[in-house]
Amino acid sequence: MMSAPCEVWFYHLERSSADQVLPELLEKTLGRGWKALVRGADAGRLEALDAHLWTYREEAFLPHGLATEPMAERQPVLLTVQADNPAGRDALFLIDGAEPGDLAGLARCVLLFDGRDESALSQARGRWSGFKKAGHPVSYWRQGAERGWEKQA
Repeated sequence: MMSAPCEVWFYHLERSSADQVLPELLEKTLGRGWKALVRGADAGRLEALDAHLWTYREEAFLPHGLATEPMAERQPVLLTVQADNPAGRDALFLIDGAEPGDLAGLARCVLLFDGRDESALSQARGRWSGFKKAGHPVSYWRQGAERGWEKQA
């Protein structure tokens, strides 16, 4: 039996950084009972994100770890630069222009991009077309005037 194609959601950041938005999205993902993979393009950047996720909100706890650490596969949220999907994650979050790789087995791929960066916008447009052509259901979310997200497409 074939599984449904991975949904691809584009998050157009206009006022917030990926570091500000990602923790809440990861909390919602874990709340669904899913495991998440955060793929970045730079290991040093992921180390900084790792530190940030421990301290982003005093009353929060977001269990996560770097793929390079011992027993990484046990982490509900795994940070990596690798193109694989270890331990069958449900959701993939792409930051800093990281390559999506193969989306087979994933329920959702979330691409976060900086709407103030022309090259990030251009890359997101190209990926939108590619994912759509490949048969993935795509959605486009833009930061609302206040707080929260508005589905645009």
